[in-house]
Amino acid sequence: MATSISSLAFSLSSLSFSSQVSHKPSALSFPRSKSLLISPSSSTSSLVVTASAAAVVETADLKTFVKSSLPGGFAAQTLFGTGRRKSAVARVVLREGTGKVIINYREAKEYLQGNPLWLQYVKIPLVTLGYESSYDVFVKAEGGGLSGQAQAISLGIARALLKVSDDHRSPLKKEGLLTRDARVVERKKAGLKKARKAPQFSKR
Repeated sequence: MATSISSLAFSLSSLSFSSQVSHKPSALSFPRSKSLLISPSSSTSSLVVTASAAAVVETADLKTFVKSSLPGGFAAQTLFGTGRRKSAVARVVLREGTGKVIINYREAKEYLQGNPLWLQYVKIPLVTLGYESSYDVFVKAEGGGLSGQAQAISLGIARALLKVSDDHRSPLKKEGLLTRDARVVERKKAGLKKARKAPQFSKR
C-alpha cells in the first residue's frame, strides 16, 4: 500500500503544468474608444421623446383640419351616414376634397394599422362610384375592434353617398354595400366552453 502511494506521488510530481497562461491575451484586447462610451439609455429616451412629440403635433394638426373642415361639428353636416357592424358604430361625414380618410383624428392607414383588407373595406364604396379622390371622409368610430369598425365605416360611407345622389343606390346595392351585416358572436351557453363547444365527454 505504501509503495503504491509513493509511486502515485512520484508520478504526480513528475507532471509539469505551465503556469504562464496569460489572463489578458494581447491578441484579443481591444482598446475602448471614447466614441463607444455612449449611454444607450439616454439615446433611446431621446428617440422616444422625439417620436411622441411628433405624434402629438400631427394629431393636433389633424384636429385643427377636421374642425376647420366641419364647421358646427359632425351633427351639422348634410352628407352624413351611420354604419354599424358587430358592436362597432361609425359616424361618417363626406366633404368635397382630395380623398383623405381621417378616423378619430388619425390617418386611416395609421388607425387601421396598415391592414390592406380593412383599408379596402373603407375605400370600396368610393371606388365603386369613382369618387376615391373627390371626397374627404371624416369618421368617429367607437366600440368593437378594428375589423368591425372598418366594415361599419364602409356602410356609413355608402349611406352618406346616397345623400349625394339617388342614382348611387343601384351600383351600391349591386355590390352589397347597403346591406347591414347582422351577424354577431353567438352567446355562450351554460355548461359549455363556448357557444357550442362542449367539454370532453367522460363515460366514468
